[in-house]
Amino acid sequence: MIQGFDHIESYVGNAHATAYFFTHALGFRPYAQAGLETGRRDRHSYCVQQGKIRLVFTNPLSPRGDIARHVRQHGDAIRDIALTVEDAQVAFERCLEAGAEPIAEPHVLEDAHGSVRCASVGTFGNTVHTLVERGFYRGAFLPGFCPWRPTGELSATHLVAVDHVACCVESGSLDRWVDFYERAFGFGEVHHEDIVTEQSAMNSKVVGSANGVVKLPLMEPASHQGKSQIDEFLEYHGGAGAQHLAFLSDDIVAQVEALQRGGGVDFLETPDPYYDALPGRVGTIREDIEVLRRLNVVVDRDPHGYLLQVFTRPVTGRPTGFLEVIQRRGARGFGGGNVRALFEAVERVQAARGNL
Repeated sequence: MIQGFDHIESYVGNAHATAYFFTHALGFRPYAQAGLETGRRDRHSYCVQQGKIRLVFTNPLSPRGDIARHVRQHGDAIRDIALTVEDAQVAFERCLEAGAEPIAEPHVLEDAHGSVRCASVGTFGNTVHTLVERGFYRGAFLPGFCPWRPTGELSATHLVAVDHVACCVESGSLDRWVDFYERAFGFGEVHHEDIVTEQSAMNSKVVGSANGVVKLPLMEPASHQGKSQIDEFLEYHGGAGAQHLAFLSDDIVAQVEALQRGGGVDFLETPDPYYDALPGRVGTIREDIEVLRRLNVVVDRDPHGYLLQVFTRPVTGRPTGFLEVIQRRGARGFGGGNVRALFEAVERVQAARGNL
């Protein structure tokens, strides 16, 4: 039923400024836009693209309505994790049978380039999943959008797809949401990781589509002496929501070096002892460990291979949403061996913010 991520839409205070950041700091390409000129009276949206990744940034045109209310409550935040489906009507009905809240009944969007059938259902917090049945649509992104032409020369990048979207849910609700995704979308639980540091703790389970393309790590805070990054997200986001986007890269070293040259993206720092212990923990890898140390790229291995990851500091104005770049060399996991080290890195930043 689920073919993959169609697009990720965020409601933001200034869609043009956010799109500018993603195009100039992260190398995305301008793709499409919609607003008053295309018949949308309540919002303006910009869509950017890189590889198979499509991101949409939408701001309200008035202080009233759902978009403005979402921005006031959550700040710049992901609203819609849209999924490409074979049949939007069938997918919508299955979701409702599993108890999903209907947000938008199946409907057809069309223009001179064809038609797209969509429907939307609610999930954790104020997050929704739009179910997109594209058929043979040939236009710019979706009906109601027009092409947005790039201006200026953009740097070459190495991001190819959305690897996963990590989501924070309230304490005690993790198993309920895992069950929801299994019943509503036919997802399966593909990973389970509980993390405890000296300061904080979390429980995490990953649900994924049958074809392995869509992966949603779901995380809840666990009781401990300090405030975990999940607690901090829930507090500043104003409830459950999507915490970070992970972009799959075909060359993480080149990608991070390009981002560092361009400026505007700050990465979490990993302590030197992590890299001193790395050869004994993960064995032989292709990459130069000293280069990874300089770039703050971390490594983990599972029975299928290894992966490399790097995490940014928050990019949303609040200490909530951030980005991950991940390269997989066979590994199917999510860096479980790195999570404690990364939690401790986040805790150092939280302490500096006075939120630990």
